[in-house]
Amino acid sequence: MKHIRNFCVIAHIDHGKSTLSDRLLDFTQSVSERDKMDQQLDDMDLERERGITIKSHAIQMHYTHPDDGQEYIFNMIDTPGHVDFSYEVSRSIAACEGALLLVDATQGIQAQTISNLFLALEHDLEIIPILNKVDMETAMIEEMADQMIDLTGCEREDIILASGKTGIGVPEIMRAVVNRIPPPKGDPAAPLQALIFDSVFNPFRGVIAYVRVMNGVLKKNDKIHFLATEASYHADEVGAMELNMKPTAEIGCGDVGYVITGLKRSSEIKVGDTVTHDARRGEMLSGFEEVKPMVFAGIFPLDNDDFEPLRDSLEKLQLNDASLIFEPETSAALGYGFRCGFLGMLHLEIVQERLFREFNMDVITTVPNVTYRVTDTKGNVFEIRNPAELPEPNNRAMVEEPFISSQIITTTDYIGAIMNLCIDKRGTLLRQTYLSPHRVELHFELPLAEIVFDFYDRLKSISRGYASFDYQPLDYRETDLVRMDIKLNSENVDALSALVHRSKAEYIGRGMCKKLRELLPRQQFMIAIQAAIGAKVIARETLSAMRKDVTAKCYGGDISRKRKLLEKQKAGKRKMRQFGKVEVPQKAFLDCLKLD
Repeated sequence: MKHIRNFCVIAHIDHGKSTLSDRLLDFTQSVSERDKMDQQLDDMDLERERGITIKSHAIQMHYTHPDDGQEYIFNMIDTPGHVDFSYEVSRSIAACEGALLLVDATQGIQAQTISNLFLALEHDLEIIPILNKVDMETAMIEEMADQMIDLTGCEREDIILASGKTGIGVPEIMRAVVNRIPPPKGDPAAPLQALIFDSVFNPFRGVIAYVRVMNGVLKKNDKIHFLATEASYHADEVGAMELNMKPTAEIGCGDVGYVITGLKRSSEIKVGDTVTHDARRGEMLSGFEEVKPMVFAGIFPLDNDDFEPLRDSLEKLQLNDASLIFEPETSAALGYGFRCGFLGMLHLEIVQERLFREFNMDVITTVPNVTYRVTDTKGNVFEIRNPAELPEPNNRAMVEEPFISSQIITTTDYIGAIMNLCIDKRGTLLRQTYLSPHRVELHFELPLAEIVFDFYDRLKSISRGYASFDYQPLDYRETDLVRMDIKLNSENVDALSALVHRSKAEYIGRGMCKKLRELLPRQQFMIAIQAAIGAKVIARETLSAMRKDVTAKCYGGDISRKRKLLEKQKAGKRKMRQFGKVEVPQKAFLDCLKLD
């Protein structure tokens, strides 16, 4: 055990985690020349296209220390940097003893850097501060080193200067991992306790669980027991996670590895569960936090016959993405589907894309919203996640909405614009702290519902990408909430209904009607697009009909002939409007939320 080191790589988005991980793999020759590629650990097409890490990736490396010639086993986990995937980071941290904290020498400390650091300190991880991208012309090494010293309380000589692109500093990082990160603790003779920190579904082998062994030893063919689901299975295969899975006879105390049980039902395994021996059971491991979804949206199949395949797809996706939660629901317009909980809008977008790519599921997503708390006139308190669940005004005494505490780190040039944006979103400024003469940290309290749709996009555009954003849930506070319905030709489109603050209802209603007029395809009949609160219409737009020139075949002649044809067309359009159905394309559902 004293020759094992378990660590993760944490940083803000785009600070070079995956690139530096590539250099560590090159240095330890963990990847053959034939298999080498950039962002080696990002194995999803979606990750490569967008240039972001969505999933944590664990890999084992072998390193020989130059001083004593001793070989060490490194279990490294590369983590995502975006705030929507912070749950992946928390799970990775639970399986490690140390963390490499990366800061971009050209950008400095960002909001997610601070958030990830605090997460690592809560789990008593040893932090190795690394200043990345020092080879770039715009790198401000001394200034950024001072920021890191202020943040972590480390010494100047503790900071390692590195470059993921050129490989500068990689030998120093490897030495620091051996010298500074403690080896794992645990008792090999104790009853088996292994934490499941991730899992994946393989269509041929079933569920593969990634585990970190805290106590005991897990051997091939052992009969094991999952404590949370009370299920027992045989360990058909155990092994280490090198670039490809490498079967071994056992995985010992302190090791990170995988276990395959042939388990086919995804409901019988949970990320965060503890694996133990069936005959000699250990206790449940603690300290693993439950996921807290921030955004809820309905996901419905295009065809109602696809309801069961959609359920299977979501269950398999949930194995690979433990932060996704879902439950069945029905909609008058869309039929049977699922109410899903996400960590943010990017997470929702990624899940939708993965359902299409990995499971070939075309879905309709309803308007995302957050969880509200309602107290009715009898004093009962219950949560609602769907506009349809909001009681009538005469049946409710109070509605409360969730608030968040947010940190925004930016340069002094953009303070005014960012403050205007946050105040426009009903935010309250708590304090501002100057990290350096040119960088400031703003603390706001904001309603979660206001940041769900377009806040992050607008923050990036007004700050030209120089603002970083991070948030934590706070509490529930009373609010004046109304349900706004969108009607097409006087028929409610319940997928577009939304719960909004009364002061914003008219603005949002007008914006959605205008956007829908641009997005909806024109029909042979006129379409009235309305936003309404109850029976009161607060905004309206009209989508004019496509007109066929029915008089084109008349050459001269009596005007009554032309009039007769126009009257016939008019009557046909009226009939069409009465029976015609307006189809809302999927693109319109999400686009009409991104109001200017």
